[in-house]
Amino acid sequence: MSYGHQGLKDQKESSRVEEVSSIRRDKFRVTVALNKERPMSQSPLYGKYEIQRYDLHPNYSFAHLDDLIPKNTPEFIDSGQHYVERMVRALYYFKQCALIGPSGTGKTHIVYLVAELCGLPVWEVNCGLQTSSYDLIGRFIGLGKENWIDGLLTKWLRLGGIMYLDEANMMKQDVATRLNPVLDTRGHLVLNEKDNEVVERQTYGYLIISMNPYSAEFAGTKPLNAAMRRRMAVWINFDYTSVGEKISPTEVKMLMKRARIEEDTAYKVVRVGAELRRQYKAGDIPYGPSLGDLINWATLIHDGNTANDAADETIVAVTSDNVEVQDDVRRIVETVFQKPR
Repeated sequence: MSYGHQGLKDQKESSRVEEVSSIRRDKFRVTVALNKERPMSQSPLYGKYEIQRYDLHPNYSFAHLDDLIPKNTPEFIDSGQHYVERMVRALYYFKQCALIGPSGTGKTHIVYLVAELCGLPVWEVNCGLQTSSYDLIGRFIGLGKENWIDGLLTKWLRLGGIMYLDEANMMKQDVATRLNPVLDTRGHLVLNEKDNEVVERQTYGYLIISMNPYSAEFAGTKPLNAAMRRRMAVWINFDYTSVGEKISPTEVKMLMKRARIEEDTAYKVVRVGAELRRQYKAGDIPYGPSLGDLINWATLIHDGNTANDAADETIVAVTSDNVEVQDDVRRIVETVFQKPR
């Protein structure tokens, strides 16, 4: 039901035939000029991913929204799942996709990386029971009907880029329902609040939703609205690269590089993280550390702190406010760092 780039392919190819631009209409000359002026991604990571054939805004520049385009996003590490390529491909063909996986697996990180690589602004909403249609759609302020303020969703529809709905399965039903006509072939939003104005989805407007799996372990989640689920053509499942007994050499190397610690220390840090993630997925603790959390911990170790002291300021505190849970985390740290590798 969603729509994609098929109708743009001929336009994309024809815009590159610059030698015939002199005999085309002025409008075509302007299009070619825009294509010349739009720079390739400035990210040094662009060449690391096989995404060059998926141009998400041919002949169009988002330079006027440059402040909303992420900069200096770190590289995303996976174990051969090719998350970046799969996401860009999904946006190219279907204009929207869903990311699902536990907290700390890099879903938000990869959205920002894809946005930077593709030169797209990001409009982000952290969904929850307090997120109202006013936040997304807009509202009148003050007296009279001349003071209308667009919500983030409406701004995105008008201007394009990536609309990122984080924790989408915590969204209220009435809010989710408003998205249905945006995500299918209609591609528009009717502002019932504003004399039924119809806002069309900008040609290069993409939508990504992310969520934790629906289960009792993830408080506040609920089954995603069925109509919205059907409109997500591609679902990409995320998981930790190291969990339980599975230790990723790539994650260990990244820790060594980013925190400048020795291999043995990096391995032990990842080993602790893997055990905490296992317990998190089993519902025993409320949070499993991300790679970023482990880098923070390792950075303080590199600065001269003991593993235990550095853990207290990082992964112990970030896991929970509960004293008993914090003690459990400390015991795991002590057990791993006391044992030889």
